Amino acid sequence: MTLLLDAGGLIAVDRQDRVVGAMLRVAQQETIPVRTSASVIAQVWRNGSLQANLARVLAGVDTAALDGPTGRLVGELLGRSRTSDVVDGHLGLIVRSGDTVLTSDPKDIKMILNARGVSATVRRI
Repeated sequence: MTLLLDAGGLIAVDRQDRVVGAMLRVAQQETIPVRTSASVIAQVWRNGSLQANLARVLAGVDTAALDGPTGRLVGELLGRSRTSDVVDGHLGLIVRSGDTVLTSDPKDIKMILNARGVSATVRRI
């Protein structure tokens, strides 16, 4: 199992949301990997000098890169899921069965995961 953070999850980290903070502490204690995508980080990163908490958490988060071949896979996935958000598509591409996704947009994430045939927990934050 891996805990995946979308933009809503990272914004919650940046705002020091207690619920998300507690989930990250549990993940750390239980050695559950935490992951996001480079496109998600780009969506929320604005000023590193003002986002110290986010920077601290991201230091321990595995980040999936978005390169040319991956971009093609994301585009195909968006077509199959009938969605259009590249950031959601990239995150949805790295989710595996049994993972948990913390998201502010569960509808699109679920559509993307359904298109992939992946069974994961999608939790609105």
